[in-house]
Amino acid sequence: METATLDDTSLDDRLARRLRDLRVGRGWSLDDLAARSGVSRATLSRLENGGVSPTAAVLGRVCAAHGLTLSRLLYSVEEDAEPVVRHGDQAEWTDTAAGFRRRVVSPPAGTLAGEVLECRLDPGARIDYDRPPRPGLEHHLVMAEGRLSVTVDGRAHDLAPGDCLRYRLFGPSAFATPADAGARYFLFLV
Repeated sequence: METATLDDTSLDDRLARRLRDLRVGRGWSLDDLAARSGVSRATLSRLENGGVSPTAAVLGRVCAAHGLTLSRLLYSVEEDAEPVVRHGDQAEWTDTAAGFRRRVVSPPAGTLAGEVLECRLDPGARIDYDRPPRPGLEHHLVMAEGRLSVTVDGRAHDLAPGDCLRYRLFGPSAFATPADAGARYFLFLV
């Protein structure tokens, strides 16, 4: 399995523990979670034991099985949330194998639904998500730089700087950049 990295080891360890706690809290075995997420039992075991960091696609599947957005999962492992988070303190998660970086712009807030993410995809990158973290989750994607193709409900949307794509996500989605250009975009989740 390809690996991704979080900014610090302690956050990576807390993420592994949180993934295990979520599963155990629901009374699910590794086999149960594997069936719900489409991620192999062996991979889930390695994730929960901190043996490997998840890729964006794998973490997306696990979050969907739990009905969580990735940001909510990451918020749950961050310590001492404040109402203001300075740029330098915003959590960034990187999937080096996929060429994907995701910075959580919004301050953590367990009781608030909206989230703002800054995302970057390298040239020639592609990420496929089998399903949304929560069916019907509203997205507003605002392109800042580069070019990006976003496929939602089987329809591809080619985006350039300044474009905004608004959608509710009920099924699979894909994000892809052409070989000659990456993308930087903001994603607002409601």
